Amino acid sequence: MENNLELLDDRVNHQATINDFDLGLIREYLQEIRSDLFEESTNISLEDLCRSMYVAKGSKENLLPINVGLLFFSKKPENFFSRAWIELVWHKDGSGNQFKEYYFKGPLHKQLRDTLSFLESNIIGEQVIKYSDKAKADRFYNFPYDAIEEVLANAVYHKSYETGSPIEVQVWPDKIEVLSFPGPVPPVDAKILSTQKRIVSRKYRNRRIGDFLKELEYTEGRGTGFPTIYKAMANNGSPEPIFETNEQSTHVLVTLPVHGLTLNNDQVNDQDNAFVFSNIEDIVAFCDQVSGQVRGQAVNQVRVILNDEVHNRVKDVLEVVTAWIKRADLFKQINLSNHSTNREKYLDPLINLGWIEMEYPDKRTSPKQRYKNTESGKRLFKMLSKD
Repeated sequence: MENNLELLDDRVNHQATINDFDLGLIREYLQEIRSDLFEESTNISLEDLCRSMYVAKGSKENLLPINVGLLFFSKKPENFFSRAWIELVWHKDGSGNQFKEYYFKGPLHKQLRDTLSFLESNIIGEQVIKYSDKAKADRFYNFPYDAIEEVLANAVYHKSYETGSPIEVQVWPDKIEVLSFPGPVPPVDAKILSTQKRIVSRKYRNRRIGDFLKELEYTEGRGTGFPTIYKAMANNGSPEPIFETNEQSTHVLVTLPVHGLTLNNDQVNDQDNAFVFSNIEDIVAFCDQVSGQVRGQAVNQVRVILNDEVHNRVKDVLEVVTAWIKRADLFKQINLSNHSTNREKYLDPLINLGWIEMEYPDKRTSPKQRYKNTESGKRLFKMLSKD
């Protein structure tokens, strides 16, 4: 089926209609990729817009959506493609008995973005190891973000949306595994997958999906995926990634081993107990330099300082800005009016402290302005989220 001239993602879906597209999702995508069609989209019909984006085919009387359009621009792609989502299992230890499950659904790019945001906020952490006999400390992440992003984006790009199998992410203390179905498209086989650090294939399972992900800057194409993963792991000082499939090529399993110097929980907690926060400068310095998981009394100290010196909604704001968001949407989610006084009170201080960044920093009042938390902001939110 995958060798058909017309790939699945470029086929017409006879079980859907143009009305299954969400205009808001389409316009949001066009704005994000800075397409000229974004401005035009307010003046043309949905049918003409879909034709212009090549996500619909057929005559005027029988215009039908293409599968790639439903995967990106319908609110529930799983209505048309069984289990077209990402499942994540977070194992608290190596026993396999203590875990939590999470499901990331919706348009492909949104479920990819939501999964990455979850991993970045809850799993990925920077560590600093200082030595008494040398000035330079070791700085590294337990798992480099760039490697995880590339692995997940490739899973979304290359999996089959006909098998009814979700992408499965297993987070263990010593590794992250990403499983997708089926295996690579021939001639890539188990040997090539496990031994070659750059693979260029002329056959694609989902060419159109790749085009959309490229527009969103999640993939580059031209065989750059594997080199990006290997490079990200090497630059972080991590072990090499592992790529596996079987002789029948029924799946692809990618394993990202944890950095070899990652501290275990007891070591981290011993290190954390040394931190004492006296003022806002201490918090800023901590978030800028390390990601130690402070707990107990130290976290309470941080909360008190933030309430006294910043405001009492710091955690609420940081929880909303995990991805680029407009001010009106931000304030709506935390039940505040989109007024300049609220911007000055709740948003500006976090920007000034380096915990939130602007998409257009040189044009603070731009109507296109959006906000997102910085690396320091993510560390602060992770700290504040501890019980």
